[in-house]
Amino acid sequence: MQDEGGNGGRGDDGPGMPTSGMDQAFLALERELTVLLRRARATSGEMARAVHPDLESAAYGLLARLDETGRLRATELAAYIGVGKATMSRQLRALEHLGLIAREPDPADGRAWLVHLTDEGRARFRAVRDARRVAYVRQLADWDRDEVAQLARLLHQLNRGGEG
Repeated sequence: MQDEGGNGGRGDDGPGMPTSGMDQAFLALERELTVLLRRARATSGEMARAVHPDLESAAYGLLARLDETGRLRATELAAYIGVGKATMSRQLRALEHLGLIAREPDPADGRAWLVHLTDEGRARFRAVRDARRVAYVRQLADWDRDEVAQLARLLHQLNRGGEG
């Protein structure tokens, strides 16, 4: 008789590799996160192109962070997103070229620059974000508001796990 994992009911991942209930929970988590992340990458690309047809999907998260925080140094953005300075510089140049962000000298340190959304960048980003929020409301219409809040809290907790 096969179990759902197709391993003959052994409760393992293969020969000599028993899995506990905790292992199964982590396997289920990994599987669901993989699906979520795959869908998120596709959605991020769609949302980025809705902001501007030439926008890279990875840049959408930068716009979201800048909308959230206002002005930030490129190094702060790079640390938050988890990319190197060279990658961040390239992405910021592209966003600046598209007119979505602007740079200004940091008054606290004349050697550094602060990055912020332009009025055009903010308007375009918020229009797309608001449309996506409507889609989330529709998709989760059958969920209790407390469940939505719990999911947001747990995802926030998971995301903070990578911060030092």
